[in-house]
Amino acid sequence: MINNKTLYILSTDTYSGKLMVAIGLMQSLKSKYNKIAFFKPIIDSKKEKDNDINFMLKHFELAQKYDEAYGFVLEDAESLLSQNNSQKIYETLVKKIKRLEEQYDFVLIEGVDANMIQAKDEFELNLKIAKNFNSPIITVLNCFEKSDEHILETIKIEHNTIKKNKANHFITFVNRINEEKIEALSTKIKNLNLDIEVFCLPEEKKLNAITVAQLKKELHLEKLFGTALEMQKLIYTHKVAAMRLENMLNFIEQNDLLIVPSDRSDIILGVIPALFSHNSPSISGILLTGNIELNQNVYNVLNGLEKLRIPILKINDNTYDAAIKVSKIKPKITSKDSKKIAVVNGLFQKYVDQSYLEQILSHCKSDIMTPIMFEYSLAQRLKGNKKTIVMPESFDARILEATQTLLDTHLVDIILVGNEKKILHKSQVLGFDISGAKIIDPLEFEDMELFAKTLYELRKHKGLTYDKALETLQTDVSYFATMMVHLGYAHGMVSGAVNTTANTVRPALQIIKTKPEISIVSSLFFMCLDTQVMIFADCAIVQDPSAQELSQIALCTAMSAKAFGIEPNIAMLSYSTGDSGSGADVKKVIDATAMLKEQYPQLKVEGPIQYDAATNKSIAQKKLPNSKIAGEANILIFPDLNTGNNTYKAVRSSGEAVAIGPILQGLNKPINDLSRGCDVRDIVNTVIITAIQANETGCEVQ
Repeated sequence: MINNKTLYILSTDTYSGKLMVAIGLMQSLKSKYNKIAFFKPIIDSKKEKDNDINFMLKHFELAQKYDEAYGFVLEDAESLLSQNNSQKIYETLVKKIKRLEEQYDFVLIEGVDANMIQAKDEFELNLKIAKNFNSPIITVLNCFEKSDEHILETIKIEHNTIKKNKANHFITFVNRINEEKIEALSTKIKNLNLDIEVFCLPEEKKLNAITVAQLKKELHLEKLFGTALEMQKLIYTHKVAAMRLENMLNFIEQNDLLIVPSDRSDIILGVIPALFSHNSPSISGILLTGNIELNQNVYNVLNGLEKLRIPILKINDNTYDAAIKVSKIKPKITSKDSKKIAVVNGLFQKYVDQSYLEQILSHCKSDIMTPIMFEYSLAQRLKGNKKTIVMPESFDARILEATQTLLDTHLVDIILVGNEKKILHKSQVLGFDISGAKIIDPLEFEDMELFAKTLYELRKHKGLTYDKALETLQTDVSYFATMMVHLGYAHGMVSGAVNTTANTVRPALQIIKTKPEISIVSSLFFMCLDTQVMIFADCAIVQDPSAQELSQIALCTAMSAKAFGIEPNIAMLSYSTGDSGSGADVKKVIDATAMLKEQYPQLKVEGPIQYDAATNKSIAQKKLPNSKIAGEANILIFPDLNTGNNTYKAVRSSGEAVAIGPILQGLNKPINDLSRGCDVRDIVNTVIITAIQANETGCEVQ
């Protein structure tokens, strides 16, 4: 456990992955602290914003200003060092850090970059700054293509040097290791018996790739074609297209950038059909060279294609010079690089002991829960207990992008439903790597007879024949995916990006069915307010619940809240508080509250109660002064769908809350419905929530 509010990350190597480690640590910090700051003691230039600071401020939505996030520009720091006035540097930096510590819950510090000044001086400077900050030190080693002996010796020397300088060495990240060597190397590191934690992280191809967007920005290229999504494609290698088309096609590989002279219309037009072929790799982009305009007829052909699916950029340099410039671009991680960010989070999830990080970072955990904190905490709740989630709408681009994100985070395993060749081709054309997903085609599924017999037995009393059951499972992906969950091939299902709520819920009701003590399926929304997470139910499924159904909705919601670490304080909402009103609508809430209290006396419940009395302490004191729930409710149960749906939308639309949901509850196994207007972030969150629900229900998979 650390005993202050800072961590200091340093590395003596270039391209060590220092930003990657900072992202992983910030991910953990964001699930625990409301206000976090990022700081770099020295940055290279004031003319161009520092990439790492810019990334942290934007991606993690930090509240601080850019100027608060650094101490000195390199030129000024070097001037003070040349005057032997390093004391001025330390004094200024300490003042800035203390100011941040007063304003923020935690400050993550990324040390002076390697090679910014002389190596020996840079390491000593970082140590002195860290000591003056009283910051525990995290070191990052670039171990790419280095021998085990070299790595072990470096770890020992670095650790001993830090200890001799009486600094607090906390963790070492041994980065960019061949993945096959990690287990053996970890054993050797443990045998060193050091008094620090050492985590080994593998070399990851995706992190060493540049994006098409980075290529355009750094070389100031003209974009002829390319959507925002296509500009995020990763480039693994670049090739100069100098051969005839038929010969060049033999050398094209997945995620290539083709560098082509602008007057080679044969290659430009010849490559396009390959993008739509299931038998060809999908390139990431085309860079046209030479101070020659693209032929107008060729441009018209490309512009007339409904979906070109590939970025085409233009540079005035000749082909040789263009290739040299491309080769010199160093990969970065920017706030728009969603694919790389997911990879980083996945590496931390897989290779870093999350329970250890949680233990050491929890010394001053706050009771505040912001929307960002809640979203980051979702991944932490899985704690390495992977679940398998099936998503049947496999041809939707959002589903494919979410699949790559989820696979890269190593939080869940994914099953997609459909024709494998078509799904893989579409994902490749879109620039997504879903090779880690399992793809099952209902038309070729070896256990289809078992599925059909099971559906027939479940629905024969409704007149369903075996042949109709077989046809339904082969043609309706929602039924097929739901049966996968029912028979234990997956822990849960997420659907609804394309299909209606009815298409998602109907198979679940017929196959999965409700829990023994529950007669209805209902829904909840996590309403993430400024400093608190509340739960609204039911806002999407049950139109006019009876008193008994209302009590069951409250029970399910309380169980769901506990699964997500929220201790339930339940408010049964009405237009009346206490005995201030009467009528059938009020009586329904009174009866539902009485049933809940009688059957589950351990639950904290208040009702009937109005929204303001449930959520506002000062109003609660006037209306229900003796209530322990009034003013502090975090679960709001609405009397009907009309009230619930309008209220959640009003709160969300007013900008006062981020709504996550609807999340279905009451089923024996987790099935969740997406909105057809959902984005990739919604899908990822819903899949993670479904996996957490599967953890709570104890679902097992074959």
